[in-house]
Amino acid sequence: MSTSLTKSGTAEPSRSKRQVYIVMSGLMIGMLLAMLDNMVVGTAMPTIVGELGGVAHLSWVVTAYTLATAAATPIWGKLGDMYGRKGMFMAAVVVFLAGSALAGMAHSMTQLIAFRGVQGLGAGGLMVGAMAIIGDLVPPRERGRYQGLMAAVMPLAFIGGPLLGGLVTDHLSWRWAFYVNLPLGALALVVTALTMHLPKRPRSTARIDYIGAVLLTAGIVCLSLMTSWGGTEYAWASAVIIGLGAGAAVLLVLFVLWEMRAESPILPMSLFRSRNFTLASVLGFLVGFGMFGAVTFLPQFQQLVQGASATNSGLLLLPMMMGMLVTTMTVGQLVTRTGRYRVYPIVGGVVMTAGMLLLSRLTVDSTQLTTGLFMLVLGAGMGFLMQNTMLIAQNSVELKDMGAASGAATLFRTIGGSLGVSILGAIYSSRLTGGLSDRLGEKAGESISGSGGRLTPALLKRMPTEVRDAVEHAVASGVHNVFLWASAFTLLAIVAAWFIRETPLRGGPAERPAAEDRTVTEPVAI
Repeated sequence: MSTSLTKSGTAEPSRSKRQVYIVMSGLMIGMLLAMLDNMVVGTAMPTIVGELGGVAHLSWVVTAYTLATAAATPIWGKLGDMYGRKGMFMAAVVVFLAGSALAGMAHSMTQLIAFRGVQGLGAGGLMVGAMAIIGDLVPPRERGRYQGLMAAVMPLAFIGGPLLGGLVTDHLSWRWAFYVNLPLGALALVVTALTMHLPKRPRSTARIDYIGAVLLTAGIVCLSLMTSWGGTEYAWASAVIIGLGAGAAVLLVLFVLWEMRAESPILPMSLFRSRNFTLASVLGFLVGFGMFGAVTFLPQFQQLVQGASATNSGLLLLPMMMGMLVTTMTVGQLVTRTGRYRVYPIVGGVVMTAGMLLLSRLTVDSTQLTTGLFMLVLGAGMGFLMQNTMLIAQNSVELKDMGAASGAATLFRTIGGSLGVSILGAIYSSRLTGGLSDRLGEKAGESISGSGGRLTPALLKRMPTEVRDAVEHAVASGVHNVFLWASAFTLLAIVAAWFIRETPLRGGPAERPAAEDRTVTEPVAI
C-alpha cells in the first residue's frame, strides 16, 4: 500500500472505494445506535413508566441522555486527536453498550435515569468519532461520494426507531428497547476492529485538560437544564432559570479564558480564527435549531389535527427525510465533481426558509398530501446544509485537530437543537393556551393545554365537538407561530452562508501543485 505524508509526518494511506465502504459500515452502525436509541425508547416509555413508576421523573430519562451526550461530545473529539480515533470510537461503543445493558436491567426510575446518562456518555463519542474518522479516511473533495450513506442513517432511525420500539414492547418486553443495542454494537465493534486501519499517530505526551473538561461540562449542563426546564418545570423569569442562565454564561466564559492558555485544550480557540470554521459552527447551530423544531412539532399537528396514528410517527416524517436524503446525495456528487461548495449552504438557507414559511401556512383544512409536499421542501433545504456544514468545518482545520473540529460542529448543532425545541416549545405552548382560552374560556383553555402531553388523537375524538374544534384550531395556530419564528432563524443561515469563502477542498487537484500544499505526494512505503 502506498501513502502520502502530511505536514506532521503522519502516513495517510490511499484506499479504494470498497475499503472505505467496508470501514464506513462499522461507523454507520455506531451512528445508528446513537440516533436510534431515543426513538426506540420514546415508543416504549409509557410501558416503562407503567412498570417502574415515577412518572414525575419521566422527562429525566431523556434529559439525562441528552445532557451526557452534549457534555461528552467535544471531550471524545479531543481524546481522539490525542490518543487515536479508532480506540476512542471503540471505547465509546463499549460505554454505550454498558449503559444499554444496565438500563435494560434497571428496577427503578432512578437507576434508569443514571444508566441513561452512561448511555449518553457513549453516544457523544459515537457521533463525533464517526465524523472525525470519516474526515481522516476521505479527503473533503471526495467525501460527496459517501454522503448518501451518512445521510441515510437519520431517516432510517426516525422510521425504524418507533416501529422497532413498538414491536419489542408489544411482543417481548420494554427491556429489549435497550438490549436490542447489544447485537448491533457488537457488530460495530467487530467490523471496526477488523477493517479499520488508520494512520498510526505518535503517542501523545500532552495531559488531558481536566479543568477545561469540567468547566465545559458544567456550562453545558446549566445551559441544557435552562432550556429544558424553562417554560415547563419553571417559569422563564424564575430564579432557577435565571440562575442557570447566569451560571452557564459564567462557566462558559471561564472555559474560553482557560482554553486560551491551556497546554492541550479540549476545544482550541485557535479554530475560531478560521472564518469558515466559525461560520460553519453558526450554520450548524441554526440547522439544528430548525431541524429539531420541525421534528418536534410536525407530529403534533399531524396527530392532533389530521388524526394520524402516533404509532407510525416515524413514517409521518418520511417526506422530509427523503427530501434531505436525495438532496444530500445529489449535492455530495456535485461537490466531488466540481470542488465547489459555497453556493449550496446559501441555496439551502433559502430553500429551508421557504419550507418553514410554507409549513407556517398549514391550517385545520390542510391535507396530508399538502403537509407532505411542504415537508419535502424543508427536507431539501436541510439536505443542502447538513453534511456541508461538517465538510466546511473539517476542511478549515489541520488534520491533527479533526476530532476537536468535528466535536465542536456536532456540539453547536446539538445546542441549537436543544434551544430550538425549548424556545419554539414556549412559543407553541403560549399560542396553544391563548387559542384555547379565546374559544373555551381561560380556565378551560389552561386546563386542556396543561395536559397537552397526554392529549392523544384517541382522547381528542372522545371530546365534545366544540372542544375538539377548539383544540385543532389552537394546535394549528401554535404550529403556525412555531414555523414563522423558525423561518427568522433560517434567514440568518442565509446571511452566515453568504460570508463563507470558497477555499480549495483537501484531496482535489487544485491544491496539489500549490507550494503550501498540506501533503507530500511522493509515495512512501509503510
